[in-house]
Amino acid sequence: MPSFSRTALRVPGSGIRRIHEIALRMPDVIGLAVGEPDQPVGPHVLAAASAAWLADDTDYTANAGIRPLREAIAARSRALHGTRITAEQVWVTPGGTEALYLALALVLDPGDEVLVPDPGYPAFTTSPRMLSAIPVPYRLDPAAGFEIDAAGLERLVTPRTRAIVVNSPSNPLGVVQPEPVLRAVLDVARRHDLWVISDEVYEAFAYGRPHGSLAALDRDDRVLTVSSLSKTYALTGARVGWLVVPADPDLELTLRTYQEAIVSCVNTPAQHAGVAALTGPQDSVEQAREHYRGNLDAASRLLTERGLPHLVPQGAFYLWIDVSAVSGGDVASWAERFLREQRVSVAPGSAFGAAGEGWIRVCAAASRADLLAGLERLPLGAGSPALPAVIGA
Repeated sequence: MPSFSRTALRVPGSGIRRIHEIALRMPDVIGLAVGEPDQPVGPHVLAAASAAWLADDTDYTANAGIRPLREAIAARSRALHGTRITAEQVWVTPGGTEALYLALALVLDPGDEVLVPDPGYPAFTTSPRMLSAIPVPYRLDPAAGFEIDAAGLERLVTPRTRAIVVNSPSNPLGVVQPEPVLRAVLDVARRHDLWVISDEVYEAFAYGRPHGSLAALDRDDRVLTVSSLSKTYALTGARVGWLVVPADPDLELTLRTYQEAIVSCVNTPAQHAGVAALTGPQDSVEQAREHYRGNLDAASRLLTERGLPHLVPQGAFYLWIDVSAVSGGDVASWAERFLREQRVSVAPGSAFGAAGEGWIRVCAAASRADLLAGLERLPLGAGSPALPAVIGA
């Protein structure tokens, strides 16, 4: 058999999926490892997708997506963030993951560097490697509430750096970066003429501190925005996301070519579901936000009572918990033992980068009873005594 490419063989596997796959083969597991919303999809969204299937509306669409969906995405951005985005700048993708890959493919050549958050969503590292580019982690420090240190970020810039990835609200941390931090990141990007790729998939779920879109602060067309319906509308399997690019007519042919080569287009009924989700009643989103926020508050209270250090999330639906005192410097192995012994699946922090060693990510998008029962099984005294019981409170 011929050999596979060195690039393909160097791409690391997902530490989250590894735990999840083990959990799927076990009975009576409380699943808190994967970021799967537990809320129902709005009935009007399901009806729109069903109607498209029943009408046999299953032909190819334009590579960029159907016009009503692109217009709905642009209108949403203008209404929520005060941007000037038009439908022509929106490219519909199969989930936020492909939008991220497309953004990186547009700006990176082999050997280029991209600055990525650590801890951060694993695809921030795997996608550049698939492009033969180099992800360079910038550490998010618990002592600073995991906010981006723009000065530290700038020290990592080299002549090979081409882009900075920002994720707010953050997966896995739940941190919402404040506007002064976002402006400081843009200043770094301007000084070094870098792209900024802004992952805003969790933008609908911010608590206390408002989510700020980098595109609204962009004044010189250097921000590429990644977002998705997956988390906001509980449509993870529908695979509808989007990439927003600067207003540049020359980009259209390039993006059309990339989309044709990668996916051609997103399936048509799912796009109609997206139109209904964005333009119809938003009750399900409000209900989901309150459900996740209530779960996070209840979980944080329990963790505090049990003396387990954790980050109080400002957004998304995850808890970032310190288990360094019991994980022995190998949290991935500890998470597997915890799963097998306690029947609770959690994502090891090391799956999100080297700075995640000693931490776990717990998904709070579950029933409150399951969430609290799973957290009750964490060992007391699991966290580092060097950290306060509650970070970012």
